[in-house]
Amino acid sequence: MMFIGKTLPFVRAYVDEVDRALRRIDPDAGLTSIRKTWLGFCLLAILVTNSVCWKRFERASLGRRSHAALSWRFRQDAHFWGKIFEASLAVILWRHGITRGVLVVDDSDQPRSKTTTRIYKAHALKDKRSGGIINGQNVVVLLLVTPVVTVPVGVEFYMPDPAVTAWYKQERQLKARGVPKADRPPKPVPNPDYPTKQHLALRLLEQFRTAFPTITIQGILADTLYGTETFLDQASALFDGVQVVSQLRKNQNVRYKTQEWAVETFFQKFPGVSQPIRIRGGQTQVVRVGSARLVVSAHHCKRFVIALKYEGEEDYRYLVATDLTWRTLDILQAYTLRWLIEVFFEDWKLYEGWGQLAKQPDEDGSRRSLILSLLGDHCLLTHPEQLARLEQKRPACTVGSLREAVKVESLLQCVWDVVSSPDPQGQFQRLAQQARVVFTPASSTKHMVGRDLGRLDPTPSLQYRAQILPKTA
Repeated sequence: MMFIGKTLPFVRAYVDEVDRALRRIDPDAGLTSIRKTWLGFCLLAILVTNSVCWKRFERASLGRRSHAALSWRFRQDAHFWGKIFEASLAVILWRHGITRGVLVVDDSDQPRSKTTTRIYKAHALKDKRSGGIINGQNVVVLLLVTPVVTVPVGVEFYMPDPAVTAWYKQERQLKARGVPKADRPPKPVPNPDYPTKQHLALRLLEQFRTAFPTITIQGILADTLYGTETFLDQASALFDGVQVVSQLRKNQNVRYKTQEWAVETFFQKFPGVSQPIRIRGGQTQVVRVGSARLVVSAHHCKRFVIALKYEGEEDYRYLVATDLTWRTLDILQAYTLRWLIEVFFEDWKLYEGWGQLAKQPDEDGSRRSLILSLLGDHCLLTHPEQLARLEQKRPACTVGSLREAVKVESLLQCVWDVVSSPDPQGQFQRLAQQARVVFTPASSTKHMVGRDLGRLDPTPSLQYRAQILPKTA
């Protein structure tokens, strides 16, 4: 456990910049001095404790910040929460001089407790590791990949329509029993209260375009789930016909001239060639590639379709792109950037609080704890070591190593506060007393001291019960 004294200078500077950006967006939404102090403390506490947990924050501050006061402030001022993420993003874009980039869309699951009555949009999820069912939350994330940094720019909670989920379950059961389609109930009408992941992704794209119209978007990347006609066309139209790259399933039909095949069958007939590509602008790797401009039947239009297989893989994956004027190589190298969102998910869950104890109840609790966690990610991009590396065009620091540095800086700040005080010995004694109060050992139920083990002796009057009965055949 690391301790928190005064808020570190880079965190205070970041909060001040967010306040100025917030006032430019909405003059009435600026941060008060109390709100600044609270936000700076929470951001540092998230990085130090790797959680969004008021009890942990209280212990890390040695009781100088009560969990009740922190939680109360968290629940106040809805107006402030509505614009804070946009203001923080404006700070990052301005600080790093970002004018262009590629947007990446994906979603991620976060397991929660088996019984959750107040966790927002918690629902049954398929566990990718075990193949079973778990309870948890799912979020759709929009990531901006730029020549300088990679930064989250939008996030939204997803939950499937319970009526549609129940229909799918019933549909599978009726199919298994051989019930004709005419006798099975129709699929429920889409409920606007439960938008699909594709609709949520389009909403995030539109919000980003509206908030930052001067940022040039050079492409949009997504995985197979988002490879639908609606998503590809609407996402491209949002940014004036920008290139959108996704994936097709291997059994989707494509048409070449007058013949129609499954995309897998087509590229078996027209195999590709080996070609070197640069992976995310770095190392070069030889891949097997085939490409053609084909009519995708489900999309009712011509797309650029690419069959791609990395070295060591047995099966092809099939990319689909909206802009037919791009070269095959450029589409392939652009799509390698999609992997960066997987790196972001790993960092976010492991080091930035969201995957640990971000279990604040109700919709406001979930949304605001998620925003706090993302602000922590933004804040690390303003760390002096990170800024120095980026300005010198050197590789950026990892989130994990920056967190360790912040933890050490926070501890050293506590030590400095003691040694630089007018009465170092008295200050140390006061801190030690606070620590003893906060870290009072808890009672254990493993040890039986002070409790009755019960009577553990035989009873003479029941000895006849112990008579050996004859064995039966």
